[in-house]
Amino acid sequence: MNDKRYIDVDWKNGMRIRFDYNNMLAENVGSAGITEADIMNMRPRFTKAVENMRNKRKSMEWRELPYQNKDLIEDIKQTAKYIQENYDAFVVFGIGGSALGPIAVHTALNNLRYNELDKQLRKTPKFYVEDNIDPERIRSLFQVIDPKRTMFNVITKSGNTPETMAQMLIITDVLKKALGSGFSKNLIATTDELKGNLIKIASEYGIKTYYIPSGVGGRFSELCPVGLLPAAVCGIDIEELLAGAAYMDSIIESSDSNPAYMFGALSVIAYEKGNNISVMMPYADSLKYIADWYAQLWAESLGKRLDNDNKQVFCGQTPVKALGVTDQHSQIQLYTEGGFDKVVTFIKVDRFREEVTIPHELKQYEDISYLCGHTLNELISAELFGTEYAISKSGHLNNMLILSEVNAFTIGQLLYFFEVATAFAGELLNINAFDQPGVEEGKNVAYALLNRKGYEDKLKELQSIKPKDEKYIK
Repeated sequence: MNDKRYIDVDWKNGMRIRFDYNNMLAENVGSAGITEADIMNMRPRFTKAVENMRNKRKSMEWRELPYQNKDLIEDIKQTAKYIQENYDAFVVFGIGGSALGPIAVHTALNNLRYNELDKQLRKTPKFYVEDNIDPERIRSLFQVIDPKRTMFNVITKSGNTPETMAQMLIITDVLKKALGSGFSKNLIATTDELKGNLIKIASEYGIKTYYIPSGVGGRFSELCPVGLLPAAVCGIDIEELLAGAAYMDSIIESSDSNPAYMFGALSVIAYEKGNNISVMMPYADSLKYIADWYAQLWAESLGKRLDNDNKQVFCGQTPVKALGVTDQHSQIQLYTEGGFDKVVTFIKVDRFREEVTIPHELKQYEDISYLCGHTLNELISAELFGTEYAISKSGHLNNMLILSEVNAFTIGQLLYFFEVATAFAGELLNINAFDQPGVEEGKNVAYALLNRKGYEDKLKELQSIKPKDEKYIK
């Protein structure tokens, strides 16, 4: 664990994330790019959005998470220490933001083969995030863990999420059979303080509980106990993570023309010019699941049928996940020669945590001998430069986020950057970036099919659906 290096101003400034948007501009990529006129036309909306972000800050509780109560942070650290000393595995039951954030941060900051490491090297419990209800998946979990030696963290903001509560029912049954009346000591609940069934269950059975602030939605919750407890259990410096987010907040608050607002504004301009796909492409395996987390944040926040004036707009850029260099061999053909409907965001890491030199072997093969003596670090950097060049040369929009290195401080910055950029884009689009009404219909149908009380009318509606025509099923 580092000794609060994030206090040093020079170190912090050296870790500042940079946003390079040269290749969003027409002067660099040609006619499909953003022009001075596009930027001038956006200026009145930009000014209004900046004002709205200031006025609405108090209602955006997630913006205060970098500064949360020190006693809470200490409690999380002590709980994490207890789990590390007494359990072999830590399992998160959650879905959406309750799962994607913990996965993204863990993968970014821990060994990429974390669970496979010998415990002497790992030093902390194995970590599993169960973010689906595939019955084969839950069975396979119990083939690799001992429930008696596992702490289960059940996370749901509403306290009623059907997938997560189904997992809660399953693990309660398993633990009761294994531990009897003491089953609750292997459970932690992370939920709303007042609403939902999970808080009631936790109170009844004396389950250790952490609260999700009422104004913090799931996809904005990684910097509260939702993400901080799993991170701390796995040995991540959560104070440095929060310090990184606070540092990005200070950058954003110091200037209206800040990188997060620029990312949001350029994304909206590009979207309104027909670029309705946002490709997130980190060139580091450690950041692969940052792209997954971003996909939910961007899609669920900005994909809206109605705007704030209740007009139908059906807006939103579709996020696509890619990984460099892997997807150079699967997607880049489309991005260089396909339609002008995409913006590619690269994430570059200046300094990897490891360096691997390619040996001087098989030099008799001229077509591969040029690699000898170089490092994989040089190769991945050259591949990124080549892909950026090819996409720009073909006239397609792209930009780049640059991290000096991957550590808790830069990941804290990155998470907060994307959250603010998303909220700002919502203001520019005049939509509510914090609700998700389109998710509810599917949930209501599932409730009706499972005969949940109060959904009788929905069940009647489903029973009146015209049957599918067999001739169209081959």
